[in-house]
Amino acid sequence: MKQVVYLIRHASPDWNRKDLIYHLPPGPPLREQGKEEARALGAFLLQTGARQVFTSPLERCLNTAQIVAEILAASLQVVPGLTEWQPGELEQAVQQRILPVFEQALQTGQPACLVTHGGPILALLGALGMPDEQRRKLCTFDHNNILPPAGVWKVSRDEMEKPWEMHLVFKPVSETLVV
Repeated sequence: MKQVVYLIRHASPDWNRKDLIYHLPPGPPLREQGKEEARALGAFLLQTGARQVFTSPLERCLNTAQIVAEILAASLQVVPGLTEWQPGELEQAVQQRILPVFEQALQTGQPACLVTHGGPILALLGALGMPDEQRRKLCTFDHNNILPPAGVWKVSRDEMEKPWEMHLVFKPVSETLVV
């Protein structure tokens, strides 16, 4: 049975909201461009068969996930383990909190979505076997991220013993996208 999980970075937040701490709830909300990106993301994900969405509790992820879940007619679950990489937190600690969520997504038996942040996705790709040097070379998007806002990595494998295949499969069209 093919296992598939889509790792999704939240859509574009309001970067100008200096009154909100970026890495703590609620964090900044989506801007209008972010809402458009989330709708495009949902349209892309319609093709995948995903019907379960797990999300970080930070508002930018939650808003992205709500838009996507509505388009997919999918269930939505808020999971604290998907929160932003915290100051001083080691990569291994991020991996330890996000891997159980990834395993939970696999248990659904169908394609699932994890809506989180660039840092945790970077850490998870490492935990799944992508070498550090390769991951760091791929950090070409805004804020040195491994994917753009509302971008998607598809992680899949056909058999349990096989290594994970990892591909960047979706980038929304955006005037402010830095590639």
